[in-house]
Amino acid sequence: MKPATGRKRPPRLVARFVAISWRDLAVSFGPLLLIAVAAIWVAVRLIQPAPPSTLTISAGPEGSTFWNAAQKYKEILARNRITLNVLPSEGSLQNLKRLSDPKSNVDVGFVQDGVAPGPASEGLMSLGSVAYVPLAIFYHGPTIARLSEFKGLRLAVGAEGSGTRELALALLKANGIVPGGPTKLLPLSGDDAAQALVAGKVDAAFLAGDSAQPAVMGKLYRTPNVQFYDFTQADAYTRRFPYLTQLQMPMGAFDLGKNLPSTPIHMVAPTAELVARDSLHPALSDLLIEAAREVHGKANIMQRAGEFPAPLAHDFPISDDAARYYKSGKSFLYRILPFWLASLADRLLVVVVPLIVLLIPALRVVPSLYTWRVKSRIYRWYGALIAIERSALSEYSAEERATLIERLDAIEESVNGLKMPLAYADQFYVLREHIGFVRERLTHSREAQRDASEAPDDGPPASARAPEADAATESPEARGADEADEPSAGRHA
Repeated sequence: MKPATGRKRPPRLVARFVAISWRDLAVSFGPLLLIAVAAIWVAVRLIQPAPPSTLTISAGPEGSTFWNAAQKYKEILARNRITLNVLPSEGSLQNLKRLSDPKSNVDVGFVQDGVAPGPASEGLMSLGSVAYVPLAIFYHGPTIARLSEFKGLRLAVGAEGSGTRELALALLKANGIVPGGPTKLLPLSGDDAAQALVAGKVDAAFLAGDSAQPAVMGKLYRTPNVQFYDFTQADAYTRRFPYLTQLQMPMGAFDLGKNLPSTPIHMVAPTAELVARDSLHPALSDLLIEAAREVHGKANIMQRAGEFPAPLAHDFPISDDAARYYKSGKSFLYRILPFWLASLADRLLVVVVPLIVLLIPALRVVPSLYTWRVKSRIYRWYGALIAIERSALSEYSAEERATLIERLDAIEESVNGLKMPLAYADQFYVLREHIGFVRERLTHSREAQRDASEAPDDGPPASARAPEADAATESPEARGADEADEPSAGRHA
């Protein structure tokens, strides 16, 4: 009877082959998906919200230049479905107070340079200067060369809260004239100041903005006994007050035929800035600058075409969005798409770009990671196979051999239970061949040992036996034959 080998019946092949291993794909793609979700979350947190559909601007007195400019802004922004609410104000100081107050709900306003104290500019930014605000001084009497000569006179310096008053007080203070002294500083501005000057109720009138329009200045220039003050020290004033610009009223500006004025007149002028809160949406910043370019970009007697708006910042820093606009204009999307569609696309790009940045390397990493995970289920069994094969090469007992076979059976059982993609079926079968190879080595080694133990012990080989032993074992018939042959041999001899 053939001895039992101790080998179990080979396990039935139960491996499942699928088109793709979704579990491995999920594990391979999962970390990248989590990173993408995190990137989208960060992008959404940082993304600018959609621009509001309503803005509020603090302009100036009704009918003033800046009030009229704000009305034009309103029409321009309406083309892009943005509603602009225009609030009247007393002037630059009130505009600045509204902008500095978060509860006022004012988004943008016109502010004359030189009126903002340091702390008031916190949280505010400039979209650029939009116009000059020339200062014109008309006075009675003989020619005056310096502002200090107005000391002790009656001066109309502008209404309380107006930019004209703030500028006049700053220039007079530089010449030693301050409120409360011998000089009477009257709160008259515009037409009231001009009429008081003509009527002789004041000795000089400081006019700026709407009060210093060419028509008003020409009328006062023609008034008998009224002179136009020439800032002969204009260069010194612009150096001492950096927010001032030196301007020149050219000859013949009021009347070319009569050449009025007959000589150029030097003037100084601050600029008016379009000031906004630093929370203003970038898209609305571009729209406001475009509106300012359309409204303030035309030539007049005090400026050239295209001179405004300009990134001339004095009391307020130029915003990053405004600086970008002045340097390169509108972004590509806003140039080719309608405003709202461009705004939507601009915000979507903030989400799409991080995804693209992540997906490009993922297209290379994920397939390699997926392949490694699938193959690792095959490769991890080779270490155990090598250990079993090494044990098979050494001497071992029957119990150790049975243990090795049990380990090999367990490996084969586990391998046959794998779930593998069809693309890697060849490697699955290669592993099973290697398992069979190791099993064959174990079986061959076992049979060799069994054959060696069952071989019979026949004694030493014939060549090693002694002659006497051969003689003792020789049969009687052989001996008789030999004896019968001996006489015959003697006879022949």
